[in-house]
Amino acid sequence: MTDTTLDLGPQTRIVARLAEAVTDAQLADETPCPRYAVRNVLGHLLGLARAFRDAGRKDLGATTDTAPQDALPDIGPGWREELPEALDELAEAWRDPAAWTGATRAGGFDMPGEVTGAVATDELVVHGWDLARATGRPYAPDPAALEAAHAFLLAAAEDPGRSGVFGPVVPVPPDAPLLDRTIGLSGRDPGWTRPV
Repeated sequence: MTDTTLDLGPQTRIVARLAEAVTDAQLADETPCPRYAVRNVLGHLLGLARAFRDAGRKDLGATTDTAPQDALPDIGPGWREELPEALDELAEAWRDPAAWTGATRAGGFDMPGEVTGAVATDELVVHGWDLARATGRPYAPDPAALEAAHAFLLAAAEDPGRSGVFGPVVPVPPDAPLLDRTIGLSGRDPGWTRPV
């Protein structure tokens, strides 16, 4: 995974800006994330921000014990204030080097801190892409976060018996941009576009 800590702040700020640009009219729009409309991706981002914040703090409980697939995530009326706050708190929790060491839990799974941090990074990069594609916004993830997400997904895809974290790997040319290769490893088609 990674031998050093990674500042998640640049990537959380990118995701927060994408979320801020979402209009109410776009909340029901389709996304590249199967079964998720824009509102569900936003709800998932809010839930994962809180869960990985608490995982980084080693504050284990309801947020870290709930599997993400237990229910279709959604947003409440205060999401525009809650999401950027939760993303800031997530980044702050993982600035503590202790977050990257020892054991913690997220999504109901016990994992080493280093692996949990890699999963959080991957979630931010991939779901940031989902949100950008679904809303027609440009997307340039934080380069360090993109490298970490790619390394995480590549290792997961090469694990025997696994075909990708989010679904079967979508083949992408080896000379494609790193973001496209990362998205392909996540089980998404990097050429996905919004339905007209």
